[in-house]
Amino acid sequence: MIRFPEKEPIIRYKHELRSRYGETDQMGYVYYGRYLEYFEVSRTEMIRSLGVSYSKLEEDGFMLPVVYSQIAYKSPVFYDEMMAIEVTVFEKPTVRLDTFYRVFTNRLDKPHVLGQVTLCFTDADTRKPCRAPQYFNDLMDRKT
Repeated sequence: MIRFPEKEPIIRYKHELRSRYGETDQMGYVYYGRYLEYFEVSRTEMIRSLGVSYSKLEEDGFMLPVVYSQIAYKSPVFYDEMMAIEVTVFEKPTVRLDTFYRVFTNRLDKPHVLGQVTLCFTDADTRKPCRAPQYFNDLMDRKT
């Protein structure tokens, strides 16, 4: 079961996406595997909203591979529905960046999908875990 921390997030970001026909299955539901892609797009835009692009992190020698993910499907999202994907971060990263997700539509008051994704800051040359760059955490401080 996904457990969101019981405290206020330091980052709360919403990204809107519309489900496309090719992302749905025969039942007209968004295919379950697409949600990790939606999380990635939303997380990338959340990082951009802090003032740094993911490509800048890579240029600076940092990679952020996913080391853990979990999804709870509560209710389907259908073709052509506008989704609001909320990304929350509760703690500044040291080596790991823990991100949490809620997927909403106007059709329901409750989230359709809950998710958690943990990424690990990694040195691009050695491929070993490393500390998050100080400028990344400084940008998070400005957002809170």
